[in-house]
Amino acid sequence: MINVFQPSLGEEELAAVGEVFESGWLGRGSRTSTFEAEFAAHIGVGGQHVTAVNSCTEGLFMAMELLEIKPGDEVVMPSVSFVGAANAVASRGADLAFCDVDERTLNPRLEHVTEAVTDRTKAVVVLHYGGRPGWVGDIALWCRERGIALVEDAACAVASTVDGVACGTFGDIGVWSFDAMKILVTGDGGMLYARDPELAARAATMANLGLLQSSGLAAASAGVADRWWEFEVSSFSRRSVTNDLASAIGSVQLRRLPAFVRRRRAIAAAYRLGLAGLGTLRLPPELPEGHLSSEYLFWVQLEPQLRDELARHLRKRGIYTTFRYFPLDGVSAYGARHSPAGAARAASTTLLLPLHQALDDATVQQIIDEVREVAS
Repeated sequence: MINVFQPSLGEEELAAVGEVFESGWLGRGSRTSTFEAEFAAHIGVGGQHVTAVNSCTEGLFMAMELLEIKPGDEVVMPSVSFVGAANAVASRGADLAFCDVDERTLNPRLEHVTEAVTDRTKAVVVLHYGGRPGWVGDIALWCRERGIALVEDAACAVASTVDGVACGTFGDIGVWSFDAMKILVTGDGGMLYARDPELAARAATMANLGLLQSSGLAAASAGVADRWWEFEVSSFSRRSVTNDLASAIGSVQLRRLPAFVRRRRAIAAAYRLGLAGLGTLRLPPELPEGHLSSEYLFWVQLEPQLRDELARHLRKRGIYTTFRYFPLDGVSAYGARHSPAGAARAASTTLLLPLHQALDDATVQQIIDEVREVAS
């Protein structure tokens, strides 16, 4: 089966893991600190603003806690979003307000967000769908002017920028994913960015159970003469840190990321060329000037019956396709209701084609040929 997602791992990652084994320390340590500094440089911020966590979802949960979201508050997010973001809001007892998305890009426009905002809105969460930055600059400015926090779910946008500014750094908090289906992978893992230095410091402490010292060994090494094992707790937090095994892989993957993204952009360009001119099929719009996408997802859109026919045809030919993300306002746990018009149309017409850096030219052409057989 040709997969939609597939990581690229090899000897460099194995060697990095071997070095961690040889060190005798597998938990959070120097390699995690190094990975944090490297990722901070990658997104153009100071190292004190980022904290490595065990998943992007955990980063979203932490974001809601850092922003002190509580019952009675409202958080706006696109209907087409990842379930982890909605769970993070719901876990705080706050109300979810789902906004519409542009049916072609599956990102919310500013007007979609503003239509959902009320006087109870405490925060807005945006997902950079498929790695496309979307209207994040407009949304960030609007939120900042009104004192509404903006959280960027940049799980799909590890190398996405607008005029050189990294997605995930426009708002107050940004989170990235390094799970097994992403571009940069560590097995599981993520990174959290906080713009405000005090919020960033709280995040680092929160990620480690709220402990005001990292360990007794650290205290002893710092010169504490007596009872270095004693501690204080600043928040009733979870253990959200990652470890040196994942971070060692992450450092290698970060070095390889530019090559990964170049290949993904080449595949996306091949899809655009090979699938152009099919009257029944729509491609994602061209990116605006100054926007760069990580090209995490590539999708085609057809009328619902033909979309489903194409998915079945490709699956029979050994090509797996899917749609992400199912509109959250269709989920009963969140109080199911009718999806906004754009989100509903996108969900019924959109199909994700395989896109990962391990695809060779022959396989890409095979996928193009199979799509054309149904959609021509």
